[in-house]
Amino acid sequence: MVPDPKIQRTRIKICGIREKAHALLAATEGADAIGLVFHAPSPRAIEPARAAEIADALPPFVMAVGLFVDAPEARVREVLAAVPLDLLQFHGDESPSYCEQFGKPYVRAVRMEERVNLVECARMFSRAKALLLDAHVPGEKGGTGRAFDWSRIPRNLSRPVILSGGLDAANVGRAIREVGPWAVDVSSGVESERGVKDPAKITAFIRSARA
Repeated sequence: MVPDPKIQRTRIKICGIREKAHALLAATEGADAIGLVFHAPSPRAIEPARAAEIADALPPFVMAVGLFVDAPEARVREVLAAVPLDLLQFHGDESPSYCEQFGKPYVRAVRMEERVNLVECARMFSRAKALLLDAHVPGEKGGTGRAFDWSRIPRNLSRPVILSGGLDAANVGRAIREVGPWAVDVSSGVESERGVKDPAKITAFIRSARA
């Protein structure tokens, strides 16, 4: 079931971080997780050595999340050997068996295209810690800045929901009230331009979500 926002604190993930200062700012403001993108075509992609510096700098109880998109198994293992990731996030067409083979907890992203069946997705990925719901934009795997119709999210999912897609400081409060997600995830909504994080927007987003 989708958690009731009246009885739980919505967690916050700031994704696509490439600078240690931005990660530490987000953690100081109250973010629960930092997303590190290991997908070369993305403007938010980061190399393992730099990602390791960021992950090592995070304070206790702030998670480092590694995002992959249809990566070869060897690539994921290479990153895991170099970066102390707490959670994996898969944004491509990965199967349940693929996601489960790395011995790490994982989140499965679902692009909200018209024909998607979230109840079936939750059944297929029953070992996922959550389903991350993002807008469907042909040719894009995330970070589009687009929102989707939140009313399409059923209330009887067996996995927690992480809400993503088109969130920013102006609408995250309404999203939390209407959807009651376990967590919210933002990337483009805290950027000054594609791939460049804006400290003021990071702060505003986290404070709006907390409020």
